Amino acid sequence: MNKTNTEIKSGPCREIAPGVYFLEVGGGFSRSNVYFVHSGPSWILIDAASEKCGQLIRKAAESVFGVGTRPATILLTHDHVDHTGSVRELAQMWECPVYVHPDELPLATTGDITIVEKYASPLDRWIVLPILHLMPRHRAEAVIAKSSLKGVVQALDPDAGIPGLPDWKLIFTPGHTPGHIALYRSNDRVLLTGDTVLTVDLNSVCGVLSWLFRRKRPRVSGPPWYSTWRKQTAKKSVMELAGLEPHVLAPGHGLPITGERMVRDLRTLADRFTS
Repeated sequence: MNKTNTEIKSGPCREIAPGVYFLEVGGGFSRSNVYFVHSGPSWILIDAASEKCGQLIRKAAESVFGVGTRPATILLTHDHVDHTGSVRELAQMWECPVYVHPDELPLATTGDITIVEKYASPLDRWIVLPILHLMPRHRAEAVIAKSSLKGVVQALDPDAGIPGLPDWKLIFTPGHTPGHIALYRSNDRVLLTGDTVLTVDLNSVCGVLSWLFRRKRPRVSGPPWYSTWRKQTAKKSVMELAGLEPHVLAPGHGLPITGERMVRDLRTLADRFTS
């Protein structure tokens, strides 16, 4: 029996479960994971990394699905720039729709500073908003509008399932952001967690340094508290994911892992979550 957290390995674009491919892209604090998920005759992209990663993501997709391939859709787990930075480029390149949860749409498409204030994380309150408030209001809203995905993303219908993935279930996991989602395939218990659960500890100095210097010590952890909108809501989402008892845990940051210890660590995180 496997009693450790086991990193899942293969090539640069790794197949971590049948039809599920993982790619880590970006650098430094902007490094994040994207997933290519195949189902039936099509595939979809989960998340879009940071800026200027579009060509790398396209090449990785072509290495798996063939030259000229394009996804049926792009699905974003949440609206943070390290997960949405290349989505405009990719959507234009592939001419495909991009979806977010309806509760994420106001944040993803806003040009209004009051929306940023409403959904602000500690990092927003300490750094982003004070800088914006120093600017004339029209200038601040122009800055916000520049990062807006208005005209790029649309709201999915949670009751209609995941476009292009009939064998997957959408799990609503708010807390890190108001409309965060995870994805779960029940037949082999593969769970894509976004930033609801990570396998790097970004809530400690040692954990951050280990991640930055690529020391591969997977550790089940909650989302970084400083970029989490509402911690009590995030805790409930972690509890829901722990109840699934996944066989494969594929996060937004850190390496995908499997093993009995992972399941126990996920339960422990749900019980002790304090971020």
